[in-house]
Amino acid sequence: MKLATFNINGIKARIDALPAWLAAAQPDVVCLQEIKSVDEAFPREIFEAIGYQVETHGQKSFNGVAILSKLPLEDVKRGLPGDDTDEQARWIEATVIGQRAVRVCGLYLPNGNPTPGPKYDYKLAWMARMESRARALLALEEPVVFCGDYNVIPQDMDAAKPELWQTDALALPQSRAAFRRLLALGLTDAFRVRNQTPGQYTFWDYQAGAWERNNGIRIDHLLLSPQAADLLQDCQIDKQVRAGDKPSDHVPIWITLDA
Repeated sequence: MKLATFNINGIKARIDALPAWLAAAQPDVVCLQEIKSVDEAFPREIFEAIGYQVETHGQKSFNGVAILSKLPLEDVKRGLPGDDTDEQARWIEATVIGQRAVRVCGLYLPNGNPTPGPKYDYKLAWMARMESRARALLALEEPVVFCGDYNVIPQDMDAAKPELWQTDALALPQSRAAFRRLLALGLTDAFRVRNQTPGQYTFWDYQAGAWERNNGIRIDHLLLSPQAADLLQDCQIDKQVRAGDKPSDHVPIWITLDA
């Protein structure tokens, strides 16, 4: 099973680039973030025509997540539990039926800037809710993948210029501590377990020649339950996608599982 996560920064803007990447990369399952579309307006027919089942949790102009799958999906759930007043579309999960069933959680974690303030408080509260959901899923002792744009730079090695991020919500000690608490539950950072090389990023700002200078950050992650980590075969960043036509400011990252 090849499973990818990709913050596309708007489905309308990436309406040509995304199908082209799907045709080249051939992932079985893709979790998308920032589709920036309500469910009814998502161009599902384009993806259904090339063999993908489409499940969305959309929101007008902002946020929005989706799962595209060539494999059957069961038990689709939308929204992160723990706050019935939260209307932001940032979480979708489903069970993918491959050779083995894998629970896939696609997430778009809040940015949290500016700090301090209500947006950062929301980020930390959201991460606490995610920790609770992860605990519940891990208790099932089944393969689970938590993938998406975490808006967290876990370590200084995950930024080309870490000194520039010291006061940013993506790298504040509280954000990193919340990320470490997820790992402490028993989750595995799929990319780092396969690749310890610095200079590996998933996001580059559109401004100031960030892409050309490789002034990036690694904020898109796939965290695996122990049962999913046992199935891990590979994890790679599709950096070349950033050089394509009308690119997102993120690139896809994918894993292959023996499932």
